[in-house]
Amino acid sequence: MSIKNTLITAAIGTNGKEAAFGGAVAVVGSAISAFLGGWDALLKLLILCMIFDYATGFLGAVKRKKVNSDVMFWGGIRKIVVLVVIGLAVLCDQMLGNESPVFRTLALYFYIGREGLSIVENLGVLGVPMPAFFKQMMEQLHEKGEAK
Repeated sequence: MSIKNTLITAAIGTNGKEAAFGGAVAVVGSAISAFLGGWDALLKLLILCMIFDYATGFLGAVKRKKVNSDVMFWGGIRKIVVLVVIGLAVLCDQMLGNESPVFRTLALYFYIGREGLSIVENLGVLGVPMPAFFKQMMEQLHEKGEAK
């Protein structure tokens, strides 16, 4: 097999179905990213906090022997709804002609703070000591989103 064929196979797979699936995933991912106002550091931080909160919440439930699939399901739904709120904030910024994403930024700060506080609580359940400055930083982010 030539290098050219190897590169083409690596890029699009061995058949058209793999290429179509990869293209569909790229289109959906791009649409979601656009709806959320772009893939920037604040959005990355929020999503990372959401994943970490979900994982630490699950571990805390395991430790307390209170794992509940219903609670986990609705926790996941809540995180999806938070992303929808971020998308709505983006639309509000666009509707009002804001050159800077004011509503999006405030919503991101608010939800990053909430997720951060939840992570701190979950780590407390797990017995992980948290520096006081970290908890204060999460509270400030949360308040920054609420204040404006």
